[in-house]
Amino acid sequence: MLLGLVQGLCEFLPVSSSGHLVLLQTVFGMEEGALFFTTMLHVGTLLAVFAVYWRQIWDMLRHPFQKKVGLLLLATAVTAVLAFLFEDWITQAYGGILLGPGFLLTAVILFCSERYLDRRQGKALPIQAMKARSAVGIGLMQAVAILPGVSRSGSTIAGARLFGLDKEGAAEFSFLLSIPAILGSVLLQIPDVVATGTGDAGWGAILAGMAVAAISGYLAIRWMLRLIKTKSLRGFAIYTAILGALILLDQLALHLYF
Repeated sequence: MLLGLVQGLCEFLPVSSSGHLVLLQTVFGMEEGALFFTTMLHVGTLLAVFAVYWRQIWDMLRHPFQKKVGLLLLATAVTAVLAFLFEDWITQAYGGILLGPGFLLTAVILFCSERYLDRRQGKALPIQAMKARSAVGIGLMQAVAILPGVSRSGSTIAGARLFGLDKEGAAEFSFLLSIPAILGSVLLQIPDVVATGTGDAGWGAILAGMAVAAISGYLAIRWMLRLIKTKSLRGFAIYTAILGALILLDQLALHLYF
């Protein structure tokens, strides 16, 4: 249930769910559990996106050739190509060696985007006015966020706003973009799940983890949607900067956990 809570909250807050899971396992000596359990946690967060954006998703299913669908597919394709090209390097990164720098990079992305947006002139645009090159840029930022410690939601929301989208449009594009990202992750894990089965995780723990991930993910999305309209993301930048600095200090000098 703890992993489900971390996955649900951190998947949609700009603090990196993968980074927090790696950190949690390292500090407390925890095992993430069977691959099937991890996969089902991702399904739980996917349910949260469906619950919040079911109207937009239904509209895209009814009208699959609209511009929004094309932009989401373009951004996803860019991420998928880069993930394939750097697959081995990304796998090695999940050993924790880049965790501190990853959190620091999240802080830099959030801080720099907020600072730039404070000074930018001109009207922010809705998703319908978004250009293809902007989708490519957001896809690149999502690819960087595959690394643990780098927030997917933070990178894509910041990227969308830097490319001119308004706050609501940036949040919507980021959260809708998580659907193919999470689905792709789940599909890639299916062969290993079939081979290894459910492992030591019982169905009670699996369903409880899914429920916690779905509920906490739903609350995280709702909170972010309210937050982004009235507040900046600097608080998250400060949090990830402090966390990244502490991890880097331990990695380089203290060696208490890393």
